[in-house]
Amino acid sequence: MAEQIPWFRETEVFTSGTEGYHTFRLPALAVAPDGTILAFCEGRRDGREDYRANYLVLKRSTDNGVTWGDLQLLAGNPDYTMNNPTVVVDRDTNTIWLAFCKHTYEVYVMKSEDSGASWSQPENITEDVKLSGWTRYDLGPGHGIQLQSGRLVIPGDHTEGTCSDWIYRHSHVIYSDDHGEHWRPGGSMGRGSIESQVVETDPGDLYFNARTADMSLYKRVAARSTDGGLTWSQMASVDDLPDPHCQGSIVRHTNDESHDRGRVIFANIANSAARDTLTLRVSYDECRTWPISKVLCHGPAAYSDLAIASDMTIACLYEQDSSDAHESIRIAQFNIEWLTDGADHLS
Repeated sequence: MAEQIPWFRETEVFTSGTEGYHTFRLPALAVAPDGTILAFCEGRRDGREDYRANYLVLKRSTDNGVTWGDLQLLAGNPDYTMNNPTVVVDRDTNTIWLAFCKHTYEVYVMKSEDSGASWSQPENITEDVKLSGWTRYDLGPGHGIQLQSGRLVIPGDHTEGTCSDWIYRHSHVIYSDDHGEHWRPGGSMGRGSIESQVVETDPGDLYFNARTADMSLYKRVAARSTDGGLTWSQMASVDDLPDPHCQGSIVRHTNDESHDRGRVIFANIANSAARDTLTLRVSYDECRTWPISKVLCHGPAAYSDLAIASDMTIACLYEQDSSDAHESIRIAQFNIEWLTDGADHLS
């Protein structure tokens, strides 16, 4: 592959105060097998607060992010929250699965078989993925992954019992080995982990990166699995990844079988004091070190989600504005040459 010129484009996809919604929050991003880019988020009609997250909405781009279609309402209930959209693409069946929670208690999935143009009715899978003793329940938010084995994996978190202390919060995964027909709970992390995402390192091995619930710790936490998410190593803080208690995103860009080497991209607020300075990082050793970093947004920002487009460019859907991180959700699209200031090229 010839060396590419550094390339970058940014587009505002959701603007708070428009299209009948007070605020748009919690972005989730996916690329359909045909290249259609899908941007999901919570639509909050009556206010900015988390309890106003009553609707899940979607916009689609069929020209690689140049233009975006009309807003689609996927699910909504004025009496309950519809929160934490988390999307995963099954490339064996060309099915897109969207998982979310109702009132941070029940778990639902819905699917599209036409690149997000139409969707099934939401199906309640709570009894299949919520263990006895778990109370509060969230997913992602952002995206899950499909392993090389075909297994679909979606990250989430839960509270054990009715205590609100951070030590009772645990991240976990749910998975499906039959293309979404049935979902099961996988392994849970150690205490004090919440919003999370996961990436496959070697076949069947997973790296799990999460926001901590420990308010005295201003770093990301991580764990690894060697059995597809059924069990996990002891969770540890990541010194190289500062974080102000905000969500982050991780995605595989390349592997050394199809390209020259493996690359994993990570995005989070790299500021332990405030929600600004959204930073992108690159790992070349399966998430052990992050030698490349570049600031995407110097001002206020918050949640984000990463995906890889069909042309191998990287996309980051994130909350941002010049004065308030919740005034818009934008998509930044760029290649590895831009991200590394020309130091890295795909081949």
